[in-house]
Parts: sequence; structure tokens; C-alpha cells
Amino acid sequence: MAITLTIPSTYGCSERLSAAAKRWRFLRRLKRYDQMDFQFAAWQMVNLIIAPRKVYRHFVSRKETKNQFARDDPAFLVLFAGFLCLSSALMTVMFHHGPVQFLGYVAGFFKLLAWTVFVDCIGTGLLIATALWTLTNHLFRSDLTQDVEWGYSFDIHLNAAFPFLACIHVVQPLFYENVLNSTNLLSVFLGDTIYLLACSYYVYITFLGYSSLPYLRNTKRFLTLLPLLLATYVVCIVMQWNISRTVVSLYQSVFAL
Repeated sequence: MAITLTIPSTYGCSERLSAAAKRWRFLRRLKRYDQMDFQFAAWQMVNLIIAPRKVYRHFVSRKETKNQFARDDPAFLVLFAGFLCLSSALMTVMFHHGPVQFLGYVAGFFKLLAWTVFVDCIGTGLLIATALWTLTNHLFRSDLTQDVEWGYSFDIHLNAAFPFLACIHVVQPLFYENVLNSTNLLSVFLGDTIYLLACSYYVYITFLGYSSLPYLRNTKRFLTLLPLLLATYVVCIVMQWNISRTVVSLYQSVFAL
């Protein structure tokens, strides 16, 4: 169900900056750790997993006070980067199947971290954010005087990517060796369920992000991906294809873990 929130025509902040000016202001704040609200960023991360609707209420509130939906505080991005470092380290240790060698761990960690940051997070985010930004601005707007900010589309991706990667990079490695690394039906069921949960989180949080914009219509179409995910999940279970085992084997071969 779409979130219906009304934004007043006169905002609390009259300043209107170009997209380039907003990006420059955001990047400048990366050097000012004392001005970042890490406590609130951590609150957002927790609630993206347990209550994602609460996070988007804050995005609408920011529009009323700062005249933009996109984040202006890079604290979330800094914490996300720290999370990727820790989760990559966890995956390196849990998925390493060769002899225990320090240099092997280090090399595997940096290769996996680079892939996670530049492909899984940033690269994929640039593609998805740009595609959905273009799609929503061309097909979903009910008020042509309003448009979706690209920065907000990228924020939606980051919001959706955090619980997705938490499932794949934290839950999966913790249970892989003793529970998921098998071809029996229980391992297949649990391994595929982790990926169903991760992908469902991504779709649902993406839906929440765009449905919180009052000038977009038909945002429920994003939820049509959920039945497709469920159908794919059932097919994988019937075929006894353990997605977790396949993905981890790919990680181990590509990154020499």
C-alpha cells in the first residue's frame, strides 16, 4: 500500500540548489566527521531491517525542512562503507577453503571488498538508480512540475542494498559451512530462502522509497516483482538448486578464497 503524505507548497527552507551544488555540498561534508550524525545513521540502518517505513517518513520530513528528499548527511554512507569492510572480512574468513595463509586472506579480502564496493554497491546502484530515475520521471509522475531527484533514487538503492547485503554477506556466511553447504532438501530450502528474503527486501524498500513521493502514481507496480521472485524460489526448490552453494562456489573461484 502506497504511503500517502502531503507536502506543503511552501517549505521550511526556501533555498533551491542545483543537483551539482547539492552533490558538491554532500562531498564537502565527507571531510567533517564532527558534523555527521552517526547515531541517526545507525538508527536508519536498524530500521531498514525491522521497520523501513519509519526511515521514509524522515525523507519526507527532510523535504519540508531542507527542500530535498536526498540525504545531505554522508554519515549513512560512511557507516555503510564500514559495514562493507567488516562483511567482506567475515566472508573472506568463512568462505576460505584452502590452507590458512595470511597473505591469501589479505589478497582475497581486498579483491572481495573491491568487488563489493565498486560492483555490488556503486556500479549496480548507478545502473539501477539511473534506470528507475528515468522510468519514474517519464512514466510515473502525476505532477509534471515535480521530478524525482537522481540523488534520491541512489539513496533508495543504498537503503535497499543494506538489508540485501546483510542477508548475503552476514547471515549467509555465518550459517554456510554447517547448514547451507549441502545438497539435501533442508539446505536447499534455507539457502534459497535467504536469497528470496534478500531480494524481497530490495524490492519492498524500493517500492517504499518511490511511493513516499506524493507526485508519483502507480508505484504499486514495483510490487509485481514479488510474485515473480516467489515463483522463481519455488522452481529452485523443486529443482533442488541451492543458490547459496552456487554463489559461494563462484566467490571462492573468482576471489581465490
